[in-house]
Amino acid sequence: MSTLAGKVVIVTGAARGQGATEARLLVAAGARVVLTDVRENEGRAVAAELGDAAVFVRHDVTSAEDWARVTATATETYGRLDALVNNAALWRTAPVQDETADNFELLLRVNLLGPFLGIRAVLPALREASGGSIVNVSSTAGLVGIRGHAAYGSSKFGLRGLTRSSALDLAPYGIRVNSVHPGAIDTPMTAAVADKDWSHVPLGRMGRAEEVGELIAFLVSDASSYVTGTEFTVDGGLTTG
Repeated sequence: MSTLAGKVVIVTGAARGQGATEARLLVAAGARVVLTDVRENEGRAVAAELGDAAVFVRHDVTSAEDWARVTATATETYGRLDALVNNAALWRTAPVQDETADNFELLLRVNLLGPFLGIRAVLPALREASGGSIVNVSSTAGLVGIRGHAAYGSSKFGLRGLTRSSALDLAPYGIRVNSVHPGAIDTPMTAAVADKDWSHVPLGRMGRAEEVGELIAFLVSDASSYVTGTEFTVDGGLTTG
């Protein structure tokens, strides 16, 4: 993989779990990272752990004003911006007959509107940098129907569509847009199901956050410079059939 030295990356939802792991891997590869989350204490702790290569910003991804503040922090602190990882998300499940309009709208706002606002917010800085990479973290629930995932799946299918359309719109600026579709990844968000039987997964286990983060690091790097509008599944083979 190409080094990430000199690259500046925004990672949302980076206070814990998958996002924190992504931030650590990006910094280890040489990047400087703006970590964002609504969990302020945990986010500041991760940034402190990473030293001068990271800064934390409290960030509601559904707020255009917060997005402006995040992008300004990146350029003012590190002088440029090269990539955005739209990782922040809510995961809640309910059968469609029990789902509420309020919860459905909330998941759409966080999981789909948030990345849309982020893409719009970082566009000027990425164009100034003569290109860059946007990675949208979707889900296997954005590839196949899953019982109890009407709201979550709708938001993640939508993110898949946003990715493909944005890849075409932004290609003339040298900006690549790809989506990553994790299956069950062992993080605090999925702690309630971590002990279930995973024998139905071809690889027989949950995934690790590092296994998603390494792929994201590749997509941020120049090693993936001819890859855009593509969907990458990280699910142990679950959706292969």
